[in-house]
Amino acid sequence: MRRSVAIGLLMTLAWPLVLAGQGVAAVDSLAKAASAASAANTVAINFVWTLVAGFLVMFMQAGFAMVETGFTRAKNAAHTITMNFMVYGIAMLAYWAIGFALQAGGVGALGTLGGYDKLAHEVSITIAGKEWGLFGGTGFFLTGVAYTAPVFAYFLFQMVFMDTAATIPTGALAERWKFSAFAVFSVFVGAVIYPIYANWTWGGGWLAMLGKNLGLGHGHVDFAGSSVVHMTGGVMAFVTAALLGPRRGKYNADGSVNAIPGHNIPMALIGTFILAFGWFGFNAGSTLAGSDLRIGVIATNTMLAGAAGGITSMLYMWFKYGKPDPSMMANGTLAGLVAITAPCAFVTAPSAVLIGGIAGVLVCVAVFFIDGKLRIDDPVGAISVHGVNGLWGILALGLLADGTYGDGWNGVNGAVRGLFYGDASQFVAQAIGGVANVVGVGAMAFVAYKVTAFVVGGHRVAPEVEEPGLDLPEMGALAYPDTLEIGSAVILSETASHGAGHLEPEPEAA
Repeated sequence: MRRSVAIGLLMTLAWPLVLAGQGVAAVDSLAKAASAASAANTVAINFVWTLVAGFLVMFMQAGFAMVETGFTRAKNAAHTITMNFMVYGIAMLAYWAIGFALQAGGVGALGTLGGYDKLAHEVSITIAGKEWGLFGGTGFFLTGVAYTAPVFAYFLFQMVFMDTAATIPTGALAERWKFSAFAVFSVFVGAVIYPIYANWTWGGGWLAMLGKNLGLGHGHVDFAGSSVVHMTGGVMAFVTAALLGPRRGKYNADGSVNAIPGHNIPMALIGTFILAFGWFGFNAGSTLAGSDLRIGVIATNTMLAGAAGGITSMLYMWFKYGKPDPSMMANGTLAGLVAITAPCAFVTAPSAVLIGGIAGVLVCVAVFFIDGKLRIDDPVGAISVHGVNGLWGILALGLLADGTYGDGWNGVNGAVRGLFYGDASQFVAQAIGGVANVVGVGAMAFVAYKVTAFVVGGHRVAPEVEEPGLDLPEMGALAYPDTLEIGSAVILSETASHGAGHLEPEPEAA
C-alpha cells in the first residue's frame, strides 16, 4: 500500500516535468517549422522579385525601339524598329544555346534563389598559384538543369540584360546596315561577346577575382551593368560604326558635319520614359532578392541620377547653343541612368545626383567629339550614352562607394569603398575592368564584324538602297506607306566625303 502511494506521489510530482519537456520539444519543433517556412517565403519573394524585375527589363526593348526609331529618318523607320524587335529573339536563342553557359556556367551557388550550386564549372588558368576564370563550361541549351527553377529564373534575368547590350549597336549602325548582317552579328553578341565579359565580372571570372588574388578592393565591381551591359554595347557600337562608315551626306569634303535629324522626337522621348521605368527593374532587380531592403536605396538613386542627367544636358545645350534640345535631354537622362547602374547600391543620394549630373554633360561633349572630331557617325548617340557613360559609371563607383554595402562581394570581407572613402585599390580594379572591356570586347566585336561580312557578303547596303531608304528594299514594307517623306532625304553634293572606314560616295544623279 505504501509503495503504491509512493509511486503515485512520485508520478504526480514528475508529471509537470514530463509535460514541460514535451512543451520544450513542441516549441523547438514549431520554431524549426516557422524558420523553414520563413526561409521558404524569403526564397519565394526573391523569385518573384527577380522575375518581375526581368519582365521590366524586357519591356525596355520597347523603349529602345522607340528611341532609336524616333532618332532616325522616316524612310528607315521600319528597318530600325525591326532590328530592335528581332534582336530580342535572335540574340536570346544564341544566349540560350551557348552564351548562358559561357557566362554563368561557373557562377557557383545562387544564394538568394535557394542555393542551387551545380553551375560550378569555370574554365580557368592558374598563374602564380592563383585561379583566373575565363568562361563557364556548363548549362549549354539549359541542359542538365531541367525544371531547376533557380537556374531558369536566373537565365531569364540575365538574358534580358544581354539583350540590352545587343540592341545598342543597332542604333549606332542604323540607316545603312544590312538586315542580314545585323542578324548574324547579333548571334555573335548573344553567344560569345556579351557572355565572355559578363563572366569575367559576374560569373566568377578573372576581373571579379582581382580582389581575392591581388588585393585590389573587391575586384571589379559592377552592381547592375554599367560596364557589363552598357559599356559592352557602346564598345561594340564604336568598333562597328567606325568600320561601317557614316551615312551618305553626313560629312563634307571640308570636314564639316551635316546634321541629320530624326523624324519623330515625341516617339524618342516616350521611349526614354519607358527605358527610365524599366531601369527600376534593371538596377534594383540586380539584388536578385526582394528581401534585400537596399532595393529602396537603389531605386531612388536610379531615379535621381536620371533626373540630374536630363537637367544638366538641357542646361549645357541651352547655354552653349541657345536652345535646350529635346534629343539631348533624352540622351542626358539615359546617360545618367547608365552611369548610376554600377554604383547605385554603394553611394549616397547626393553622390547619385553628382554622378548623373556629370553624365548629362559628358554625353553632350562626347556626342560632338565622336561626331565631329573622330568622324564616326552614330545616329542615336549610343556610343556616348552607353560606352562613355558606362565607363564613367564604373569609375564613379571606384571613387564614391562609401563602405556601407557589399560585405563579402566577390569573396572579399568588408563593404565596398572607393578612393574618396579610403580604398584606392578599388578604383584601380574599376579602371582595369574598363580597359579589359575596351580591349576584350573591342577585339571580339572586330572579329565578329569581319566574320559576319564574310558570311553575308558585307555589312553596308548599296548607295541606291541607302539614298531612298532601307524600308522597302531591306524589309519589303514601308513604315509610313501613306506619307511622302521628302524631308527625310539628305541632299548630297558630288564632293561629299565619308569618314573612317568607308569608300568615297558615288556621284549623285540629278
